[in-house]
Amino acid sequence: MRLGRVVAAICVAALAAACATPRPAPEPSRPPERLPPPIERPTPRPPPAPPTRIELVALPGWSAEDHAAAFAAFRDTCRPTGPLGGICASARAAGPLGRGAARVFLETAFQAEPLAGTGVLTGYYAPVYAARRAPDAEFSAAVRPKPADLQTIDAGVLDPLQAGHPVAAQLQPDGGLLPYPDRAAIEAAPADKPLAWMRPEELFFLQIQGSGVLVFEDGRRLKAFYAANNGRPFVGVANAMRDQGLLPADAISGDSIRAWLAAHRGPQAEAIMRLNPRYAFFRLAPDDGKPPVGAAGVALPAGRAIAVDPTYHAYGELFWIDGEAPVLAGAFPHYRRLVTALDTGGAIRGDIRADLYLGQGEAAGAEAGRIRHTLRLYRLVPR
Repeated sequence: MRLGRVVAAICVAALAAACATPRPAPEPSRPPERLPPPIERPTPRPPPAPPTRIELVALPGWSAEDHAAAFAAFRDTCRPTGPLGGICASARAAGPLGRGAARVFLETAFQAEPLAGTGVLTGYYAPVYAARRAPDAEFSAAVRPKPADLQTIDAGVLDPLQAGHPVAAQLQPDGGLLPYPDRAAIEAAPADKPLAWMRPEELFFLQIQGSGVLVFEDGRRLKAFYAANNGRPFVGVANAMRDQGLLPADAISGDSIRAWLAAHRGPQAEAIMRLNPRYAFFRLAPDDGKPPVGAAGVALPAGRAIAVDPTYHAYGELFWIDGEAPVLAGAFPHYRRLVTALDTGGAIRGDIRADLYLGQGEAAGAEAGRIRHTLRLYRLVPR
């Protein structure tokens, strides 16, 4: 009995001692770990649908095309390399084809991809203008060569936001660079070693067309080739002349603009021409009688070459143009034909935009000046 009490006492004492032993302080509570936000995965997009293709027989005006002329122009200007290289080789091996055989060749080789939307079709040509070796009251505009101080640089040097694009700059005596002067400033400066002298309005149009033939007083003919420009944007004068009431809205053709400038030669005409700040420089060479060469390095076939915006289309591509709804009086109602992209121009901007080359001389100029049609464009692609 006593022994039991002793054991009980020992147990009580042991429990008391255990209760008296200090316990370690609890760890401070940690904030719960934050999970990273769920990854937002973009909703998968279906792959783009392949471009719509149609047969050439479905093109507007295809049955009325001169297929022999279209085939001949393609054969003469196509490249034996690139996407159309195989078809080009076959066309050259086939030689000249009649209308029926040419149509079968084209319909067998190509399909058409309609490009979305509508744009503008215009025309251009290679003018033939009179020129003089020395200036006089009538021939007072200098045909200027590319200046020694004109440098082509990366536009980012002048404006970081334009990096990656070439632009014309003027080299300063201290080695610095500035944007090249505009038309008004260039014309106000004395001409350094002018190549020829022209009527001001005809030089203005030569700069717009990009090339032409100059006929001098002794009968000598020289080709004027585009050499460079001052890097300023091209601004057409037709809208300004319409807005100022100088010409009727439906009669602002190339011929009517040139005639007005000639009739108002002097300060009035200069004020209109200087609305376009772009200025082109030239080089001269003997006239070989051949068609002008476009930006693609290929001679331009009259009526079968277009100038395009090279940021959207590659040189050498084949297109069907459908131009209708002309704006200008006296224009042909439709331009529907097969053409090749072989050139470009300062006013040619956008994907649905084309400038149709009409050839050389006065008749081509009269037609080109009346083309301002709504354009639908179709790219021809190999099957």
